[in-house]
Amino acid sequence: MRKLVYAVHTSLDGRIEGPNGEFDWAEMGPELSAHSQELTDRADTLLYGRRVWDMMSSYWPQAEEISDHPHDLEYAPIWRKTPKIVFSRTLEEADWNTEVIGGDLAARVAELKDRPGKDLLLMGGAELATAVADHGLVDEFHIVVHPVVLGGGKQVFGGGARTDLRLTGTRTMDGRAVLLTYEKK
Repeated sequence: MRKLVYAVHTSLDGRIEGPNGEFDWAEMGPELSAHSQELTDRADTLLYGRRVWDMMSSYWPQAEEISDHPHDLEYAPIWRKTPKIVFSRTLEEADWNTEVIGGDLAARVAELKDRPGKDLLLMGGAELATAVADHGLVDEFHIVVHPVVLGGGKQVFGGGARTDLRLTGTRTMDGRAVLLTYEKK
């Protein structure tokens, strides 16, 4: 069975976005970019909720026209070619090698985990990650804590069920952020 890995950037006060929805505070240095690449190499499918999908699909298809950041230039072609799944109750179709899935979330994720292949990588977001974690379907958590206090905004796990985890690693990235890695107990 393949693993479901949840990767997320958070502020020191546990927010994935600022009070106005901003995500301009997560800095991708060389070490953090390398970790992102390692996670992507382990996976053959990227998973998103609707809101993160909207953000990702508005940026990555034309990232090279918008940014000259080394991470963006390296990741954009990988993002475009990697199969993606968006979990949504409202979206009917999506571009960029993407399947839209609705219905029973737990059953659909369990089906995906039972398929042959590499790991599944759930990137960012809060609602989908909380719902999947509440069903015990997240195998690894890769949480990158950035040195910023946002003072409001969406929490990483807002209102989810208690989930006991085991710390499997810590690592400072680029002298700035800290990667915390956890697995289910």
